[in-house]
Amino acid sequence: MTDLVLALDFGGTKIAAALVDPSGAVVRSSRVPTPASDPWDAVVSVVSSVVRGEAVSGVGIGSAGPVDTVAGTVSPINVPSWQAFPLRSAVSSLFPDVPVELAGDGVCMALGEHWRGAGQGSRFMVGLVVSTGVGGGLVLDGRPFGGRTGNAGHIGHIVVEPDGELCTCGGRGCVETVAGGPRMVAWARRAGWQAPDDADAAVLAAAALAGDEIPLEAFDRAGQAVGMAIAGAAAVCDLELAVIGGGVAQAGELLFEPVRRALKTYAGLSYLAGLEVRAARLGGEAGLVGAAALVR
Repeated sequence: MTDLVLALDFGGTKIAAALVDPSGAVVRSSRVPTPASDPWDAVVSVVSSVVRGEAVSGVGIGSAGPVDTVAGTVSPINVPSWQAFPLRSAVSSLFPDVPVELAGDGVCMALGEHWRGAGQGSRFMVGLVVSTGVGGGLVLDGRPFGGRTGNAGHIGHIVVEPDGELCTCGGRGCVETVAGGPRMVAWARRAGWQAPDDADAAVLAAAALAGDEIPLEAFDRAGQAVGMAIAGAAAVCDLELAVIGGGVAQAGELLFEPVRRALKTYAGLSYLAGLEVRAARLGGEAGLVGAAALVR
């Protein structure tokens, strides 16, 4: 029997697959954009391009959510054609003789960073992906914690502005409405930032680094929101560490400085005195490594 695990990372913008060895190293990987319509054929294609007929000992799946780990279904907010899609059983049909495990992509990111990245050595941590949206996952007492349905750790949907913007989740004023990349750009435009029509969070970051006041304020708002959410999650779950990755986090101290400043304001309980914030180390591989860890 092979020691390789197939990891699948399904998101609203990309589908990635990898073979992962027992040490957590990615042996071979591939990714494709997520199609606008039914993406199952793309899943089969990217899996086939990675496996190439090789035997695997198990399959771990991380998916954008909400997920239902009891039923094995996924209902990604940004993939309307996949509502309550039976992803675990569909993948099991491709690999009928091995275990197939499913978790939310935030849980997988956190677990990947805990195993091989910035979370190594910690026992109680939250992992965040600050990108187009804001995802998250928990590792409690050294193990992934998905909660009742697999969705625990959805830190991007903690409310930080009670009268804030409507969120894609159906709520209002979630962290994602302040710190998601497209939302940051939209806020900056409304505040008077002049930018190309195709400007994204990377362009916003470049403008902030150049000293443009409005982009700087957009990152300050985002970091404050993320820091408030981390403080709340840490208070509830007695966390020691928050690991932050994702495209928006690539802006470095533009985001991390206001995050740490917010923690000084909002994480006031004595048991949170040692709460750390670290940048993720694994980049786009974190979710794949974490998905493999579900099987390990």
